[in-house]
Amino acid sequence: MAKNIYCKENKEPFRLSRAKIDLYFDCPRCFYLDMKFGVSRPSGFQYSLNQAVDSLLKKEFDLDRAKGEQYPLLKKYGLKLKPFKHQNMKDWRDNRRGIRYYHQPTNFEIYGAIDDVWVDEEGVLYIVDFKSTSTTKTISLDEEWKNSYKRQMEIYQWLFRHNGFKVSNTGYFIYCNGKTDREAFDAKLEFDIKVLPYDGDDEWIEQTLFDIKKLLESDEIPEPSTHCDYCNYYHLRKQKDSS
Repeated sequence: MAKNIYCKENKEPFRLSRAKIDLYFDCPRCFYLDMKFGVSRPSGFQYSLNQAVDSLLKKEFDLDRAKGEQYPLLKKYGLKLKPFKHQNMKDWRDNRRGIRYYHQPTNFEIYGAIDDVWVDEEGVLYIVDFKSTSTTKTISLDEEWKNSYKRQMEIYQWLFRHNGFKVSNTGYFIYCNGKTDREAFDAKLEFDIKVLPYDGDDEWIEQTLFDIKKLLESDEIPEPSTHCDYCNYYHLRKQKDSS
């Protein structure tokens, strides 16, 4: 796929992913350089183990989705929900496709790839996201850096609402926490699985899209963000090279 570069003279809808919206919050400068000039941040390591956990979870939910049954974990938490069965589920999960909505005022096509969707007896949808970690700390959504997870959930909720679905404000994070207290590895890794509810609020999205549009229409590159490790590294390296 060709590099997605913003050009204000281009009348075609501009593709804007959920991840790029999060990049805008993390650092407007990095976002601008990426979207306007194709200068992306260096790629990080792929967390293959996390991807394996995601894949296996999806397979398990798909088994119950096909049978129209409730996943045992949902019973454990007293949730009267089932995996949502829909013909577009495969596309919604695909990183290149995802669920999409054309936002006419900005000419943006917003999209994002979900992990899963549950449904209640009234046909209301509940967005679900999978997370994997290994920690002895209590699993919660309280850390500031997890605001990114919350925005992720809210964008998915917003996308499904704009695709005509009735969506609950409550979404769920399934956290798989790898156990490290076993006496031996024995060629297997066991997990504690916790379901964390989160009440989303997507009111911020509309204004954010207009703010992003204004930024991309500008010819001025934003100043470096003081909290951005990438910006800080670049300027420290530049000072070092010029000294």
